[in-house]
Amino acid sequence: MATALRNLSEYSKELVPNGADFKVGIVVSEWNDSITLNLLKGAKDALLENGVPEANILIRFVPGTFELPLGAQLMLDNTDVDGVIAIGVVIQGETKHFDFVCQGATQGIMQVGLEYNSPVAFCVLTDDNIQQSIDRSGGKHGNKGTECAIACMKMIDLKKSLEG
Repeated sequence: MATALRNLSEYSKELVPNGADFKVGIVVSEWNDSITLNLLKGAKDALLENGVPEANILIRFVPGTFELPLGAQLMLDNTDVDGVIAIGVVIQGETKHFDFVCQGATQGIMQVGLEYNSPVAFCVLTDDNIQQSIDRSGGKHGNKGTECAIACMKMIDLKKSLEG
């Protein structure tokens, strides 16, 4: 598996833009909050470490991962954030519910980013079991929240540089 080959929390600070002028929204699923709150911590810490002022980080919660696309859309509609990080986790169960939630969240988050021409980072873990989620939310594989915050910052910087 790809994650086993790298640490999600490791990045080269030299390649990350200074976020002093960035406003970043974070939409977090309340479902599986023992995992999503760890992902939130990784994302927020990475933003702060790279210059985003705490006052420029807007955090809102939604009931579950399926609601993340609408949460991101509402944030882009009603605030002046430059990008959004969508944080959730879906753990495989005994039914096909996992497949439907993963597909809806994935396509929805991508659609919001494309329709709004704004970075919407996909910080959704889709794991087979709780241990895999623990390992990717600050455990032995690092924190996917960190990785997604850095990706969001890079995309915000790209958009700003191309818009002039």
